[in-house]
Amino acid sequence: MSVEDDMTATDAAAAAADTRGAARIGSEPITIAVIFGITVLLILSSRFISPAFGGWSQTETILFLSSFLVFCSFGQGLVILVRGLDLSIASMITLGGVLTTTWLAGSNDGIWYVIPAILAVSAAIGSISGIGVTVLRIPPFIMTLAMGIIVYSLCLGYTQGTPRGYPAPALADLMRAHVLGVPAPVLLLAVFVAIAVVLQSWTTFGRRLYAVGNNPVAAHVSGLSTRRLTIGAYAISAMCAGFTGIALAAYANGATLRMGDDYLLPSIAAVVVGGSSILGGKGNFLGTVGGAILLTTLGTILAALGIEQGWKTIIEGAVILVALIILRESVYEAIRVWMGRTSAG
Repeated sequence: MSVEDDMTATDAAAAAADTRGAARIGSEPITIAVIFGITVLLILSSRFISPAFGGWSQTETILFLSSFLVFCSFGQGLVILVRGLDLSIASMITLGGVLTTTWLAGSNDGIWYVIPAILAVSAAIGSISGIGVTVLRIPPFIMTLAMGIIVYSLCLGYTQGTPRGYPAPALADLMRAHVLGVPAPVLLLAVFVAIAVVLQSWTTFGRRLYAVGNNPVAAHVSGLSTRRLTIGAYAISAMCAGFTGIALAAYANGATLRMGDDYLLPSIAAVVVGGSSILGGKGNFLGTVGGAILLTTLGTILAALGIEQGWKTIIEGAVILVALIILRESVYEAIRVWMGRTSAG
């Protein structure tokens, strides 16, 4: 081998090593960074709309409003992770709000067992959806849609068309409280996100969900109970939706039969924009959080501009499509190659 050939081989090996080093930067960190970066730019640029925008006060408001979407998107993300879809979220949010106002009836008495009872009822309903998907082999789309219709009909009959009552004063006070100058709901959001990230990414349960989503057959052959894991994901999704209903009822000081409608499609959009694969097996909850905050920020700005609902929906859909195009795996691969060439140069 000539000296020139030896140098070429050495350079190729070095370039390959650099490319492998760049590849260590996975798509998930890039997705999260891009989403939060876009969100920050949107918030800062909103100052051109109004001098009152673009500051910490608006940021607090956005975080507060996005918390409801983050709560329900976590469960939706787990279901999507195992190759499912939960279309019952809107009805489960309504159920959580209706039970909060009717069971508590404006009193703090029993709040410590009523709230867990509502979450337990929600989880039980979610488990039924999971059983239908895994045992009866009903497609997730059909099963959760049917459960959503059933739950909504039960809420309609239970309230006779008009939800009555009020949440416990303690819940309403919590939504208005501040701790060290920070709204209590924002701190609640931070705690929820921390717990959710640990559950999805750092626990055995979370890692097994990824395994089921990547390859259900291989997961089953390796000894994992794919049915139980899938049912667990649906149960958590319904419980998160019920929790969202509780929070919304406390915030609005009441419940309505359509209170969950605005969160069904955005919960799916937040998960997908956050980098999760709709085919399952891939996703990071921090990306979902970024997606939820991004969608909330966009909605807030469009509302401030006074854009009609039809155009608002079109713009939101366009932004989601653009985000999905930008955050494709091919784009990440191009970035990795560019980083490898830069390092080699």
